[in-house]
Amino acid sequence: MSTSSFGLELRGGGSWASSPGFLRRLLRRPLAFACCAYLLLLVGVAIVAPVALPATNGEFAGDLASIHQGPSLAHLLGTDAVGRDVLDRLLVGTRVTLVGVAEALLIVLVLGVPAGVVAGYFGGWTDRAVAWLSDIAFSIPAIVFVIVVISVFPGSMLAAMTTLGVLAAPGLMRVVRSATLPVREELYVEAAEIAGLGRPYVLGRHILPRITGVVIVQASFLASVALVAQTGFAFLGMLVRPPAPSWGGMVADGTKLLFVDGWLIWPPGLAIAVTILALCLLGDAVRDAATESWLAPEGPARRSPRRATPGRPASPGTAALLSVEGLSVGFATRVVDGVSFDVEAGQTVGIVGESGCGKSVTVSAILGLLPGAGRIEDGRVLFAGQDLAALSERGLGRVRGGEIGFVSQEPMVSLDPAFRVGHQLEEALRHHLKVSKVAARARAIELLETVRLPDPETVARRYPHELSGGMTQRVAIARALAGEPKLLIADEPTAALDVTVQAEILALLRELKASRNMAILLVTHDWGVVADICDRVVVMYAGQVVERADARALFRRPLHPYTRALLASDPHHAPEGDALPTIPGIVPSPARWPAGCRFHPRCALAVRACGERPIDLERATVGRQTRCIRFEELAA
Repeated sequence: MSTSSFGLELRGGGSWASSPGFLRRLLRRPLAFACCAYLLLLVGVAIVAPVALPATNGEFAGDLASIHQGPSLAHLLGTDAVGRDVLDRLLVGTRVTLVGVAEALLIVLVLGVPAGVVAGYFGGWTDRAVAWLSDIAFSIPAIVFVIVVISVFPGSMLAAMTTLGVLAAPGLMRVVRSATLPVREELYVEAAEIAGLGRPYVLGRHILPRITGVVIVQASFLASVALVAQTGFAFLGMLVRPPAPSWGGMVADGTKLLFVDGWLIWPPGLAIAVTILALCLLGDAVRDAATESWLAPEGPARRSPRRATPGRPASPGTAALLSVEGLSVGFATRVVDGVSFDVEAGQTVGIVGESGCGKSVTVSAILGLLPGAGRIEDGRVLFAGQDLAALSERGLGRVRGGEIGFVSQEPMVSLDPAFRVGHQLEEALRHHLKVSKVAARARAIELLETVRLPDPETVARRYPHELSGGMTQRVAIARALAGEPKLLIADEPTAALDVTVQAEILALLRELKASRNMAILLVTHDWGVVADICDRVVVMYAGQVVERADARALFRRPLHPYTRALLASDPHHAPEGDALPTIPGIVPSPARWPAGCRFHPRCALAVRACGERPIDLERATVGRQTRCIRFEELAA
């Protein structure tokens, strides 16, 4: 990991709520905007109505000459059994209802969130103690206990809703704990700890922001539960004493007169139902907007479809097995811009560039595995004559794992820890080759032999966690070969391995390519890997291809300053005792791509013309393209 990427990981834990684009993303959703407007209106009514309508709380508020009147201009929602205006009582009753919900929700969040985060983060006896306390709380019948508290503190809203919040907090605590556990294992959390950041800082800046979506959804649900409980107790006359209005009390009054005046239950009933619906929908919208901030950089939303429409047919007689033509991928903004390259049968093509240049996104787009809101905005992905960008999910499912295999940099992520290695290989074989269980078992052993695993029968009976990193990567390669693919896509397949195992994996890939005439598309940061196995190289920077060339020609004479800087930064060539050469600055985020050449702010050869207009990918020599206006000087 480079110094710049390490710094980015430490900064990555910032709260989405502080992002200037979060509110814009949230309010851009019509449903979220409507829910926010409604709930803000309720809060305003709760503040203003009791002050503007003080007589509504009075014992003699009403007009006996106007009882049981339906909606009219004088009384928009009619009157009740003693001539009181239903709308006035509904507005004034909003305060006591919302105050009760706020009290319960505050207690739940104050107790549940810190306890859940601490239990998930620290584990051990802290986790056991919190779980023990929550088990005790779960054994208590909540409603019965709240009724007992109300009998001790008659009519006390604070006592009743505080008790309800305390009893509901263990449920939130368990959800928060479950959400914290996987985040605790993320590498950026470990990096923050290694950097010496205090645990309170790690919890507040790296753990809590990542589980905020879960907390918000649970909070909206718990607010709805608190509203139902508060109105239920008020319906029973246990919290709000007449003639003070409350939504639950108004429903109780209407129920008593259901056969005389059925209209009276509708205004408070609809207010309760709409408020619960708004709380739940707003929770979902806030969660989605928060998740979007983690998935994509800030920028204007694009409304193009997820997949490009079918383009022109493939050129007849083309030698390329895979041809990526003008591929553009967007999330909240475009992150891959006009990427083009070919991979021929039996050829290995390496994609090189710093983190954040769009390499993995390009590979995900080829496979149709873009996360979240990601979509192909333009271009084609031609594989064996068909456009993958225009295929349905079912069509892509027939290609993935069969004609195209994939190996990730984290082999343990590719394998299910609950099943044995042999079972997982057999599963893939039976799906792609449609063979019997016996034939699949025999073929699984052959695949393990193919990837040069010692004693393949024993390996087949083991679980993934019983294997070393190198063995696990070989199993992942064997699984990728189960469908007898024509193209193998490998995303940093040797990044997590030591040098010896890395050499063995590369030798295995070379052997597989030669024996099967299989094409390989390799994503890597390691120039040593590129030199060892790649026939052609695609260099990417800030979402664009900046240079394409044969590997030998590129190593001898790079024709783009970025390629030259990357080669100069290769630690294999650094003189012992000297500082490692680095490229100043960092890769700009997609929302801040500079005008003109995107590398020019970091380029030592940049001139004014570099920042004036976009630079096209030009043919420099036969089989070489570069995105630099000064490539002739570099060639000389």
